[in-house]
Amino acid sequence: MTKYTRMNKSLLAMAVAVALPNAYADETAKDDIEHIQIISHYDKLRTEAGSATLLTEEQLGEYEYDDIHRVLSSVPGVNIREEDGYGLRPNIGFRGVTPERSKKITIMEDGVLIGPAPYSAPAAYYFPQTTRMTAVEVFKGPAAIKHGPQTIAGALNLVTRSVPEFTEGAIDIAAGGDGYTKAHGYFGSVVNNIGFLVEAVNVQADGFKELDGGGDTGFDKNDFLAKFNYRLQQGDIEHNFGLKLSYADEISDETYLGLTEADFAENPYRRYAATAPAKMDTEHQQVMFTHSMSTDNLSLTTRLYRNDYERAWLKLNSVEGKSPQEILLNPEAEDNQRLYEILKGEQDSVVPGAANFLTMGTNDREYYSQGLQIDGDFAFNLFDLNHDLSFGVRFHEDEIERKHFEESYKMTSGVSSLVENSKRFTTLNTEHTEAWSVYVEDKIKLDALTLGVGVRGELMDMHYQNNSNPNDWLDKTTRIWLPGVSGFYQLSEDSGVLFGIHRGFSPASPAQSSEIEIEKSTNYEFGGRYNDGVTEFEVVSFFNDYSNLKESCGQSNCGDSLQQDAEFNGGAAHVYGLEAQFSQRYPLNLQLDIPYSLVYTYTKGEFKNDRRTTFAQWGEVKSGDPLPYLPEHQVSFNVGLSADKWRTSLAVKYIGSMPEAAGRSWQEGTQEFTLYLEGQEVPSSTTVDLSASYDFDEYGQVYLKVDNLLDEDKIVSRRPYGARPGKPRQVTVGYKYQF
Repeated sequence: MTKYTRMNKSLLAMAVAVALPNAYADETAKDDIEHIQIISHYDKLRTEAGSATLLTEEQLGEYEYDDIHRVLSSVPGVNIREEDGYGLRPNIGFRGVTPERSKKITIMEDGVLIGPAPYSAPAAYYFPQTTRMTAVEVFKGPAAIKHGPQTIAGALNLVTRSVPEFTEGAIDIAAGGDGYTKAHGYFGSVVNNIGFLVEAVNVQADGFKELDGGGDTGFDKNDFLAKFNYRLQQGDIEHNFGLKLSYADEISDETYLGLTEADFAENPYRRYAATAPAKMDTEHQQVMFTHSMSTDNLSLTTRLYRNDYERAWLKLNSVEGKSPQEILLNPEAEDNQRLYEILKGEQDSVVPGAANFLTMGTNDREYYSQGLQIDGDFAFNLFDLNHDLSFGVRFHEDEIERKHFEESYKMTSGVSSLVENSKRFTTLNTEHTEAWSVYVEDKIKLDALTLGVGVRGELMDMHYQNNSNPNDWLDKTTRIWLPGVSGFYQLSEDSGVLFGIHRGFSPASPAQSSEIEIEKSTNYEFGGRYNDGVTEFEVVSFFNDYSNLKESCGQSNCGDSLQQDAEFNGGAAHVYGLEAQFSQRYPLNLQLDIPYSLVYTYTKGEFKNDRRTTFAQWGEVKSGDPLPYLPEHQVSFNVGLSADKWRTSLAVKYIGSMPEAAGRSWQEGTQEFTLYLEGQEVPSSTTVDLSASYDFDEYGQVYLKVDNLLDEDKIVSRRPYGARPGKPRQVTVGYKYQF
C-alpha cells in the first residue's frame, strides 16, 4: 500500500462524523435498534446472577486504547498473553482457559458471532477495531448461558455505535511515537423516518521494532461502518428494521520470530533480517439485517448475518528444515551457528559448498460465517411469581478453506529474496460446520431471591475434506445439552450474594477423529456485591472442574507445521480462583474528585491426571502440574483526578509470572519428545499508563496518553520462536470535536 493511499484513507476517516445517545442507560430498556442486552450502569446494586462486567463509552475513552488487551486489563478474571505489542492478534482467556487466539471464548459484535469461523476454526485471527466500540461486555459463568459455542469461560460482546435520533457527528485525530496516527470520524442523522450512520477509522504505525537492514515493522488498519434503520409503530407494537454494512482491512509487517535471550538483553526491539518479507494481509466484510419488535412485556429480535474474511500471512517457518525455536534456544551449537548467522543476515545462505535456504510459509485462508438468529424476552406472572423468560434459536454455518504454501528464500548481503519457482502447497483442506443452537432461561423472582434456571443446546454437523485427496474426509455429528442454575439473593438495598453452576463445553474441530474428545467442564461460582451509590465492591470465587481439557496446535503456539491444527486431550483438570473489584469516587472539594478502583484476580490451574502428549505446551504432564500462560496473581489499580473541564488518570497493571510450558520432555523406547521452553517462565511485569484531557467546550477536547510510562522492557512470550517484547513507551496527543 502506498503512502498516498494511506493518506487518502486517513482523510476519509477524518471526514466522516457523529454520535448517538447512550444505549445502555437501563437494563430493562429494549427499544434500541440492535436490541443488545446491555448490563445496567453501576449507579445502583446490580441484581443479575452470574459475573458480568460493562465497560461504557466513557470508560473506553478514558485511556483511548486501541489494544483490547489494555481495555480488558480492568476486568477481573481475564488472562492474556501479549504477542505483538499492539493487540493486532489478541490472545484472551477468561478464568484460566488458554488465551491462545481467544479461541476458548465466544466473541460477538452487536450480539452476533464475529470470529471468522467460530465452530470450524475458532482461533480469532480477525478482531474488530476497538476504537469504534461504544461498550464492551464480558460475561462469565452462568451469565454466558445465552452465548455459544464456547461456554466454559464466557463471552465477549463488542457494541458498535447506534444510529442517532438527531443529527450528530464527531472527529478524533491523534499522532504519537513510532509513526502512530489515528483518524476516526462518524456522522448520523434521520431523514424522512430513516436513520443512518456512517463511521470510519484508520489506525497505523511504523512499528517499534528495529529491523536489521531497515524497514517498517508496523501496521495499517482501516474500518468502515454504515447503518440504516426505520421505525414503525403499529398499535402497541413497535417495529425496528435495520441494515448494517461493515468493511475492514489490515496490512501489518508482523512476524512470529523473536530473539535469543542474549540478543533480547542487548536490544529487545531488534528484529532479524530474515523476517523482512513477513506480512499479514486481511479483509473482512459483514452484512446484517435486523428486525425487532416490542410490546410492554415482549421483545423479539431477528438477525440475518453474513461475515467473509480472507487472510494471507507470509512468515518464516524454518531454516534448511530446522525450526527457528531450536536454533534460537541454542545458537552456539555447532549445527546451529551458521543458520543463526543467516537469520541475522550476517551470512549468505548460498555459498560455495553450502546452501541453507529460508523457508517462508504463507498461511492463505478464506472463511465465511452466516446465520439466522432469533432472541426473545417475555415477562409474565405465573402462580403469583414474576417470570422473565429469555429464549433464542440460531442456525449458523461457517467454513474455513486452507491454501497454505511454502516458498524458498535466500539471504544475500543481509537481504532476503524469493527463489523463483519454489512455491509448493503444504495444506489444502476445508472444514465446514452447520449448527443449531437453542437456549431457554427463566428468571423467577421469589421475594429477595432471583433464581435463574436454563439450558443451552448445541447441535452440530461437521465435515472435513482434504482437497488434495478426495478419499480423505470425515463427517461427524455432536449433540450436547448444557444446563445451568444461577441466583442472586438481595440482603439489603445495597448488598446481595450470587451463586451459580453450569455445564461448559468447547467443540472439537471437524477434522478431529473420535479420539479427540470435546472439552467439557462443570463450573461453579459464589460471591457477593455491594453498591451504595458511592462505593462499589464485588467478589466472586469460581471453580471449573474439567472432565477433559482440550488444546489445539497452531503456528502461534506450536510453530510446528507437522502438527498444524492438530488437537490433544489433556484429561481432567481443575481451575479455581477469586475475582475482586472495588471502586469509589472521593470528593476533594466542590470542584475536584478522585475516582479510583482496584481489581484483583487469583487463578490457579492444574492437571489432575498423568499422561504423555506431543503437544508443544504440555509434553508429559503429571497431576498437579500448572497450566501454561496462566498467572496466579493479577492486580489493576486506576486512580484519577477530575474537574469540570479536565481530568487525568493513572493505570497500574501487575501480571505475575507464568510458565511457558506445563510438563517435561519424555522418552519411551525409540519414541521421544522434546518440550521446548521446559521450566521457563514469562517474568512478572508492571505496566503504568497515563492519560489526561482538557475540554474546550464548543471548541473540542485535547488529550494526551502515555502507554508504558516507565518504558519497561519485558518479555511477553517466547512462543513460538524466541523472546518477544511488549510495546515500549508511546506518547500520543489527540484532538476530539463533536457537533
